[in-house]
Amino acid sequence: MNTLILRTTSSFLFTLLLLLSVFLLFRGHNEPGGGFIGALVAVGAYALYALAHGLKAARKLLPLHPLRLVGWGLLVALLSALVALFLNKPLMTGVWFSLFGVKVGTPVIFDIGVYLTVFGALLSALFGLEETARTGGQEGG
Repeated sequence: MNTLILRTTSSFLFTLLLLLSVFLLFRGHNEPGGGFIGALVAVGAYALYALAHGLKAARKLLPLHPLRLVGWGLLVALLSALVALFLNKPLMTGVWFSLFGVKVGTPVIFDIGVYLTVFGALLSALFGLEETARTGGQEGG
């Protein structure tokens, strides 16, 4: 069911959906959006690409294994939560600082951690489901 139209448009839509997911990630601190919904959109982009070009091609677009992204996401979220403790404030208190002239806060860093965690976990599940569907649910061994 892999049509020429799907293959052609999926590359464009993949890029567009990833840009939308990053927009939702950074917009979510003050308005609807955030790490969770941004990651869902990014996983949707990979799902579309995998349907159009195959699982192997979709995996090549990902620089790290999805479960590594989960680990990095948890680490980023944890570190952003601990910053306040080092400043003698309650855990997960928002702290803002300037980084290269841009005002950055720990809530945004926490959202990035959520994004990486959700993206890695759902993409790992998606890839696993697709592999299981391709093999017909048969385990080798």
